[in-house]
Amino acid sequence: MSTPATASISKRFAAPAERVFDAWLDPAWIGRWMFGPAVRDEKIVRLTVDARVGGQFSFAVDRAGTLVDHVGEYLALERPHRLVFTWATRDALPATSKVTVRIEPLGATACQLTLHHEMAPEWAAFADRAAASWQKMADALERALSA
Repeated sequence: MSTPATASISKRFAAPAERVFDAWLDPAWIGRWMFGPAVRDEKIVRLTVDARVGGQFSFAVDRAGTLVDHVGEYLALERPHRLVFTWATRDALPATSKVTVRIEPLGATACQLTLHHEMAPEWAAFADRAAASWQKMADALERALSA
């Protein structure tokens, strides 16, 4: 059995854990930090979220005329400590990866986020780019939370 490829990041936020957790499930917030001009040259087409275990999401963006639809299913939602979801682009289905987000409260006004993105072994060469992308999004989340 091959070892999965993994991308990991960690970031401290000057915001309550509940606020950081909720930013992962609210389309208005997702549009402020995960997609759109805050993180890369793209236009948000559609952000839909069914925030329940077993619920699906679809984050569609236009990148230079190409529609990229990020899709997944929520596997665990334990507010404010843990989110687990599958992650793929619609054109790559049925192959998916798995993202686990842990949020540890550091008092009432700060928290530590740790993200692990587990991918199939054949994506090993992509792991560093995935980590850099998640870091860029976490930095955008920090800016959005402090605005």
